[in-house]
Amino acid sequence: MRFTKDMSIFEALTAEPSARAVFESHGMACCLCIGAQSETIEAGAILHQVDPEVVVAELNGLPEGED
Repeated sequence: MRFTKDMSIFEALTAEPSARAVFESHGMACCLCIGAQSETIEAGAILHQVDPEVVVAELNGLPEGED
């Protein structure tokens, strides 16, 4: 799975459950946020004052299929 900054947070979490750890490591409690279903990774990162490119790079570095 290739993550992009335009992907919704919910889509990222659904595609790769271990993405939760990446979001949480940046102070993004996205799995608990109602906005995660429609908010993009970029919008969530900016909201939490995190560089979206860093988050996307870390997501794309996750081993596929890790839970």
